[in-house]
Amino acid sequence: MPAKLTSSAPVLLVRDVVAAANHYRDTMGFHYERFWGETPDFVILHRDGMYLMLRKAEDPAHVIPHWTVCHNMWNAYFWVDDADALHAEFVENGAKIDYGPCDQPYGCREFGIQDLDGYDIGFGQVVSPPS
Repeated sequence: MPAKLTSSAPVLLVRDVVAAANHYRDTMGFHYERFWGETPDFVILHRDGMYLMLRKAEDPAHVIPHWTVCHNMWNAYFWVDDADALHAEFVENGAKIDYGPCDQPYGCREFGIQDLDGYDIGFGQVVSPPS
């Protein structure tokens, strides 16, 4: 039997690992156990079996949100079971909503947030087969 993939984790370069991790915790419900580095420069966030890693950029110029080089492109995307409920949770927690829940032609009901470093993170619920 071939080996199988069991999880994945996007990695984002950020300006301040602690501030970014706390933002993900406070506005999006992610959790972390610890930071790495004497001056924290790495953290692994998790929520509902999904992971996201944050690494301090050596140069702030390296923090480049994808939407700045490719129109409407996310830096990370998570599939969810209830986009509207998650959107409401994020709004209540003060997340910066990039765009509200909408139905996309590829069969997802989705919304996007923007984090402290300007990264767009998408959250989509499959609602129908892609058209």
